[in-house]
Amino acid sequence: MALLEARGLEAGYGEVQVLWGAGLSLERGKLTTLVGPNGAGKTTLLLHLALLERAAEGDVLFEGQPVRGRELALRRRMAVVFQEPLLLDRPVLANVEAGLRLRGGPRAERRERASRWLARFGVDALAERSSRTLSGGEAQRVSLARAFALDPEVLLLDEPFSALDTPTRTAITDDLASVLSETRLTTVIVTHDHDEAARLGDRVAVLMGGAVRQIGAPSDVFGAPADEEVAAFVGIETMVAATVIDRAGGLVALRAAGHTIEALDAGPFTEALVCLRPEDVTIGPAGEHAPASARNRILGRVSRIVRTGADARVEIDCGFALTARVTRRSLDDLGIEAGSPVIASFKATAVHLIPK
Repeated sequence: MALLEARGLEAGYGEVQVLWGAGLSLERGKLTTLVGPNGAGKTTLLLHLALLERAAEGDVLFEGQPVRGRELALRRRMAVVFQEPLLLDRPVLANVEAGLRLRGGPRAERRERASRWLARFGVDALAERSSRTLSGGEAQRVSLARAFALDPEVLLLDEPFSALDTPTRTAITDDLASVLSETRLTTVIVTHDHDEAARLGDRVAVLMGGAVRQIGAPSDVFGAPADEEVAAFVGIETMVAATVIDRAGGLVALRAAGHTIEALDAGPFTEALVCLRPEDVTIGPAGEHAPASARNRILGRVSRIVRTGADARVEIDCGFALTARVTRRSLDDLGIEAGSPVIASFKATAVHLIPK
């Protein structure tokens, strides 16, 4: 049974409908990352799970029972961390004690718990500092310490690291991942960072158009999206319509834009969308041998190269648009440039099929 669950939530602001029958269940001891495009309703769904807003239709359940009439008592069993730390204009230690003080705990216990969690997040040396003097990363660490000091049963985080620079974000994410691994606290994190979602989440939920379109293990969501729209959102850059021409030995052969593509057979369909992530495609100069493990080898010509940091995105015209991602060093070693003929190869296991 889910510890916290939303069922069929309908919600909006004024004339704008944001959630359309949204549902999400949080399994006890599991971390769920919630992703989706801007405006999909991620923050709205989190606010309803946190019992800070009430939907026009639908229910939120805690331990299988509707929350209506019990919101205040149940909110005391949760903690929420927002993108902005929302600290009081007081010393750091007082900020971490604030929630405990509102709940009436003994002063000595408040001090011990606050100090312990400040130390766990590496900011105990700042205990007497004013919150106004903190950097963004320090303030968010204090905000996390304040949430964990409450010893909640459910932790809800709304893009808590999106305003931080990459090194600071990475360091705090590492610490949070370690704490959550130790505590096994039931958690949902709203994030727009796919790598963060895949790394942190036991499960990833994709919210699009105000409803959860897919939920599952990170490998399933990012590697086997449920439909074309989800596929595009999670980073599937190559999608081409294909028709089945043969089946044998657990493999299916499909014809797409004049090429034969082999994939693992996924069921009784005759047409499908062939999907490939760019990191699963290997490229080399035309005429060279492709890796022996790659059942699929397609000849094409480089139409564009986009260099991004240490990587490069290579767009190939094969009669359809095929995208590969390689390191810049590999690209330089291969001597490939726009206009170069190349052979693109990929394993049958790398192909994801969405039946049409």
